[in-house]
Amino acid sequence: MVKDKHLTQNLNEDRMRMRLSDLERILAKVRLGGGAKRIEKEHAKGKLTARERLDKVFDSGCERLEIGALAGHGMYEEEGGCPAGGVVVELGRIHGKPCLVVANDATVKAGAWFPITGKKNLRAQEIALENRLPIIYLVDSAGVYLPMQDEIFPDKEHFGRMFRNNARLSSLGIPQIAAVMGSCVAGGAYLPIMSDESIIVEGSGSIFLAGSYLVKAAIGETIDNETLGGAATHDEISGVTDYRCKNEEEALEHIRTLVSHWGDLGGKAGFHRDEASLPSGPSPCAVLPDARTEPYDTYELIASIADEGSFTEYKKGYGKTLVCGYARIDGWSVGLVANQRSLVKSKKDGLQFGGVIYSDSADKAARFIATCNQRNVPLVFLQDVTGFMVGSRSEHGGIIKDGAKMVNAVANSVVPKFTIVVGNSYGAGNYAMCGKAYDPRFIVAWPTARIAVMGGEQAAKVLLQIEKASLAKRGQELEKTEEADLLSAITQRYDAQTDPIYAAARLWVDAIINPEATRSWVSMGIEVANASPTTESFRPGVFQT
Repeated sequence: MVKDKHLTQNLNEDRMRMRLSDLERILAKVRLGGGAKRIEKEHAKGKLTARERLDKVFDSGCERLEIGALAGHGMYEEEGGCPAGGVVVELGRIHGKPCLVVANDATVKAGAWFPITGKKNLRAQEIALENRLPIIYLVDSAGVYLPMQDEIFPDKEHFGRMFRNNARLSSLGIPQIAAVMGSCVAGGAYLPIMSDESIIVEGSGSIFLAGSYLVKAAIGETIDNETLGGAATHDEISGVTDYRCKNEEEALEHIRTLVSHWGDLGGKAGFHRDEASLPSGPSPCAVLPDARTEPYDTYELIASIADEGSFTEYKKGYGKTLVCGYARIDGWSVGLVANQRSLVKSKKDGLQFGGVIYSDSADKAARFIATCNQRNVPLVFLQDVTGFMVGSRSEHGGIIKDGAKMVNAVANSVVPKFTIVVGNSYGAGNYAMCGKAYDPRFIVAWPTARIAVMGGEQAAKVLLQIEKASLAKRGQELEKTEEADLLSAITQRYDAQTDPIYAAARLWVDAIINPEATRSWVSMGIEVANASPTTESFRPGVFQT
């Protein structure tokens, strides 16, 4: 039996490695931005790429987390693609201080803003606001991608929201530095000037509301871009920028110098950290079975990411399809809420399906979340959920009101929340387990994740029934072979939309990560959140009893 278990573990690790290898191939292409020729063009101009700039601005060898690497993947193929959403966002350290750096990728349509570019920039600012995290902009952008201007310019969560956020960050005392290393045009010109300090690079940096061609068309003035809004103009005449650097290397080093002078940027939130220890369980890659329908033991999952011996379970004998308890991750005290994927036996309800949230488990989780808020303990959600239990017994037992308690507690929670989608994330289970709509500080997915309103097979059967009913109204009926072909086509289309890469491309998750990196994401997330004490108290809404 032990031998079989080890064999299964090895097979699972091999499959996870294959998934990660596929993901790495995609990410390797993403890291090339607009491709080798575009990179050569930037180098020929004496410019670095976005990723080369990041390498120079962060501390050498420091741990770095990339956010939204898959943004835009597969979304704009007819436009030539938009790798990483045309902007690279990383969290790392500058002189030991955690900082968020946002770098336009000029190899992708000259750094133009696609709709997903705006969404990704806003996500970066949201992270900075939530965690009182300094944010640094490396600006090199041609402005809004005009063929899609209606999807990026006028709405509340569009381009203009950036400058609103600039103002909010500044009013809260959260440092912002902007270095203009290329074009900075039209409305985008406000970003560096609404930052606390701005740098411009001679020869390549330029800032203006309208370029020379538009100026000529609008008012008949003939002028070149350098005279209109180059480094000398803004350093010596307009006073728009604060620092002028001869080249990019000098500008990046100047950013580091500015950061080195910062003192303590605020009080601590007071999250508790002890000496860290490594997990005692198997590799996280080895825990999940290959088949999504197969059960596994969530206690093994917890043992694979929590510090050895640190897990203390809450209400172990009650509400068994959710496992709740205190643990430490890299020394940080956390409250874990995890879906149990094994079949469990409840004294109250008998046999319960793994991955399903029942009334008792929802009630337990709501109370645990409230306790973590009272005790100032950050929450970590390990999602592998197929939804809430359905059927007459559950409905008569009040599953909706019990589920609402849990959603209420998650929504009103004031301690930092972090969500790891390890497997399924379906329906209202996504909400209750702190999906994107519930403001996790970070939400990341393993390559095994699936996010949708329901599983592909169930959804396809529902959609097939709708299609058959529609045909029946017109007096038509599907042949068996036609029905099988339609079911297959619907399933394939739906499954493609549940793929984690589809989710990451749309920024439903911040990253798809190697399961081995889970501890790093949680640890650094709590560290940056610790610099952002909340003034709110936990005040849940009315609980239906």
